Parts: sequence; structure tokens; C-alpha cells
Amino acid sequence: MTNPVSGTQTAGAPFLSIVLVHGAFVDGSGWQQVHGELVDRGFEVLVAQHPTTSLEGDVAVTESLIAAARHPVLLVGHSYGGAVITEAGVNPKVQALAYIAAFVPDAGESVAALNEAPEEPGETKAPLLPPQDGYLVVDPARFPEAFAADVDLATTRFMAAAQLPWGLAAVIAPLTHAAWKTKPSSYLVASADRMVPPSAQRRMAKRASAAITEIDSSHAAMLSHPQDVAAFIAAAASAATPTEGAGQ
Repeated sequence: MTNPVSGTQTAGAPFLSIVLVHGAFVDGSGWQQVHGELVDRGFEVLVAQHPTTSLEGDVAVTESLIAAARHPVLLVGHSYGGAVITEAGVNPKVQALAYIAAFVPDAGESVAALNEAPEEPGETKAPLLPPQDGYLVVDPARFPEAFAADVDLATTRFMAAAQLPWGLAAVIAPLTHAAWKTKPSSYLVASADRMVPPSAQRRMAKRASAAITEIDSSHAAMLSHPQDVAAFIAAAASAATPTEGAGQ
């Protein structure tokens, strides 16, 4: 079922913390506007700055934020960050998972394996350059239209120049856990995505039995639609918020 994005205030927000996990080629600064929206709603919000060099290392950074959170946690992952939260989400402090245009692997699967699935007519995948020194980057000339066609060109040109290379070790690493099998999940499909095909997003969300919301957005939904993304996260948090005092 597709749920409308709501902008209502979330009840019980102070009793759940949110950890935002970025994807490949970018860093945590992309969450700035969403962070502000969620803080204004009363949440504690922690933002991961992980190097995307290895899945194990990125999960460790996320685990450190889960441990630091004052309350039970909603993990939010964008793109490759979906793999990170799928692995880290088995932590008992994690209440639920929220995926944004994200990969959702099963145990034993890698992001690379998921990306091998064919796209549907009219869809595209990330325009990656050949690996160099063990890392991947998006073709800088094609980055603006592929990653964030609905974000201003000055911003996306800078993002293209400032890419955080994605380590092949992270791309090919199979997961050992799939937290969505035991934790409630929500998924925000970016229906105009040119990095992760929308059809693949829908398949992964359905497999995870996630509550699905769709938004007419590029891959960079947190930049082009920060209020809607924050509302999606707040709704997921509202559904997952434990009884006051739990997990303290």
C-alpha cells in the first residue's frame, strides 16, 4: 500500500532517537535540511559520517551512534546506507528501519548483487566510471542529472566534484544479518530515480514487507524534498515510538 506523506507533528518524539545514514558518493551534510526539520519536531537526531570504504567499517560507525543515542532508535538509510542499516539494525536498541531510495539486501546478499537485476524500460542505473584503485565514482559530467536532477545545478556540480569514492569492498560485501526480517520497516520510493531504478526499489520494499510511500523525486530526495522526507521519517518514528521510558 502507498501511504501519503504527512506533515503532522509526531507524538512522543522525544522518546525515540533517529540515526541518519548516508549513501555512496556523498556525506552526512546532505541530511542538513532533514535534520533541522526533525530537530524542530523534538527528536534527537544523530548523523553518521562514515567513509563508505567497507561495510564493516560503516556499520561500526552506525553502531557507535546507536550506542550514543539517548533513546531507542529509528535507523534511516539512503541508497547504500540501506545496506548499512540492514546490517546494523539487529541491535536490540533499534526499534525500526526507514529506507529512502535504498538498497535492502538479504543476509548473504551484497549491494553489487542487487544492482545486477535488470531495470525496466525507461529506467536507468548509476552512470559509474570503471573502478580505479579499488573505488567507484559517478561520472562527474552525468552526476547532476543522474543523482539529483531536481536540485539546482550549482549544488549538483559541486556534489559531483566533491564525491566521496565508494570502496569496492563495501559494494561487494555480503550482509550477515537482515534486520528487516525482525524489525518493522518503511520505504520511500523515489519514482524519478536515475541511480537506483524505482522498480528495484519497489521489489526490495515489498520483499521486506515495508510500508511503502512514493514521492516524485530524484535519488537525492532529502535535498529536493526535505520536508516530505522528514515527514516520512517522522511517520515511521511515530509508528515505532516505544512506551515513555523504554530503553533508557
